[in-house]
Amino acid sequence: MEQTYDESAPVPALAGLVRTVWIQRTGSQPYPQRDLPTGGVELHCPVGGVPRLIGPLTRAHLQVIPPRTTIVGVRFMPGAGTPMLGVPADELVDCAVELWGPAADALGSAVADAAGPQAALLAVQRYLAGRQLRPDPVVAEMVRRLMPWEPTGIAPLADELALSESQMRRRCLTATGVGPKTLQRTLRFQGYLALAQAGFGSGLSDLAAETGYADHAHLTRECVRLTGVTPRELLGDKADRCDCGHDHSASYRPFLAEWYARFVQAQSGRRVLTSVHGPDQA
Repeated sequence: MEQTYDESAPVPALAGLVRTVWIQRTGSQPYPQRDLPTGGVELHCPVGGVPRLIGPLTRAHLQVIPPRTTIVGVRFMPGAGTPMLGVPADELVDCAVELWGPAADALGSAVADAAGPQAALLAVQRYLAGRQLRPDPVVAEMVRRLMPWEPTGIAPLADELALSESQMRRRCLTATGVGPKTLQRTLRFQGYLALAQAGFGSGLSDLAAETGYADHAHLTRECVRLTGVTPRELLGDKADRCDCGHDHSASYRPFLAEWYARFVQAQSGRRVLTSVHGPDQA
């Protein structure tokens, strides 16, 4: 069996907290995997192993998954995963750590007792939904405003949230592990990947313009900075299309929904969608 990766939307109780859930199976050979910055943390629960947390990442995390391994995973929205799991975000930046304590025991048991991977994935989601914890509502609103389809500057956003810039930065660091501008940069790149997955535009320049980059060279620099490779290397020799063979639509649906609404609005007003993100700052 070759490596397989199947994404799906989370259960309704986790909507807005989780971007996607998945089941990954490796074949007879070890599988090299490049985990990318998403703005949030990921929970990896290998069948027969110890649950692990990945991120939040500011650069690619490389790992080799052993052969014949099955993993059920959860990708959280920025600021959502760490409150639900009781782990401070700033302690996880660019780290991959084994989960500990009652959460690890409960998740490990849920996966081990399940009849199969699908049942294990559902059990993990039921456990998370049962925690009934919610992220900081101010941070949730900040994340929404920092999405690539809600172009804003950091200072105006702080004013709109009735915070000073330093207060907003501290709140963002506590909840997501990174500062607002770093989070905005990561979400913008995720927007590029979402549009590439959807097959938008006729080239890298179209994708760069639509997601707020100055030009395709700017997008390429950010891609190398965040992933360690160029867009063409990342997406399988097609810099404007995802050619990995996996369907990531469940993960990118929140980005595409916001983009579509903005696109329709722009078309109705016959506006040209331009970059208003401004210069990059950490």
